[in-house]
Amino acid sequence: MHSKLSRDTLIELGREGVIAGVKDSSGDDVAFRRLVLANSAAGNPLEISTGHEVMVDAMALLGADGAVPGLANVDPRGYVRLWQAAQAGDWTLARTEQERLSQLFEIAFVPSGLSGDAAGIGAFKAALAAMGVLDSAAMPSPLEPLTDPDEHAIAQIVTSVGLGHDRAA
Repeated sequence: MHSKLSRDTLIELGREGVIAGVKDSSGDDVAFRRLVLANSAAGNPLEISTGHEVMVDAMALLGADGAVPGLANVDPRGYVRLWQAAQAGDWTLARTEQERLSQLFEIAFVPSGLSGDAAGIGAFKAALAAMGVLDSAAMPSPLEPLTDPDEHAIAQIVTSVGLGHDRAA
């Protein structure tokens, strides 16, 4: 079970030196913005990062200090390009890279009938296998493996965004 700490609690823990930063993967963009604003008003006691794969450009624009998206395991170079463009204020390039990464994130929606862990981790592993980074997309027990059609569909997405054996992450 997950428990989300309040904005005020996070800021206080940052001020006290108990925590140095926060990674927010909740997808609650309003709460993220409120945390960034409260952190700024408090003198920035926290480093605030997003884990929201498809909103890194927007979170950078509103003041995120960094990004830690799970999809960066599949395409780290893409996220580096996106972050560098955002830091340079090249929002057109940042958005273009974010849109490509959002297309890649469609791999997470390919598997059906599996738990969230099996679907997400399985999709990432299948993408890495399609790119030649991993030998296979085998899943650890007790997680169920992806089907061959799912692995094939993921490989097609990987290829469509310009990743593959010759452009492994």
